[in-house]
Amino acid sequence: MSNKKTAVVLLSGGMDSSLCIAEAIEAGFTPATMHLNYGQKTETRELKSFHDISDYYGIEKRLVSDVSYLTQIGGSSLTDDAVDIEKADLDSKEIPSSYVPFRNGNILAIAAAWAEIIGAEALYIGAVEADSSGYPDCRRSFFDAFEEAVNLGTKPETNLKIITPIINLSKAEIVKRGTGLKLPFELTWSCYSDSEKACGVCDSCALRLRGFSEAGVVDPLEYKVRPKYD
Repeated sequence: MSNKKTAVVLLSGGMDSSLCIAEAIEAGFTPATMHLNYGQKTETRELKSFHDISDYYGIEKRLVSDVSYLTQIGGSSLTDDAVDIEKADLDSKEIPSSYVPFRNGNILAIAAAWAEIIGAEALYIGAVEADSSGYPDCRRSFFDAFEEAVNLGTKPETNLKIITPIINLSKAEIVKRGTGLKLPFELTWSCYSDSEKACGVCDSCALRLRGFSEAGVVDPLEYKVRPKYD
């Protein structure tokens, strides 16, 4: 893989970002993985998944960056202890309290800087628009605008593409695609609130469990409770 072009893959440790590694490899890239610790309530558990998944794929280039200023900014149930993580409401059209203000913008800025240094040609991010929680920084129009800004603000020889390979997939389609690419779902972590056993009732757990159910695949993670989401 050393002679292949490089792609920075933003890897939270969840199944969406993990699938992006497999997609990048499928597209002929050598992945370099990047993870951000931003004071989220499951920070330690997510970091473990980042390294476990990077090890699984034999990834050598890794960057773990501390952006704890997002905790100082606050405004999200993921980073603010005063804000409880809500139980899932998959029918809601409102932006949930788990939204971290402009998190993807912050992440992509750091990723673009690293990509320029290591000579990467692409940034992979596992944003999902069709079956997401309604986060405004998960829309393709946002990534198109950010890609233009990145290339205006970097060296002339830098030409980065922001690739969102699963943005139009449902969670069920992500599960099916990941199964086909032998994604190690057992190494991933999605829960917003717990680090030992997934809670099963937060927004992220609910979307994940519904996706596995609709795909007809058993989720290998342990849950405190395992509700059925239709």
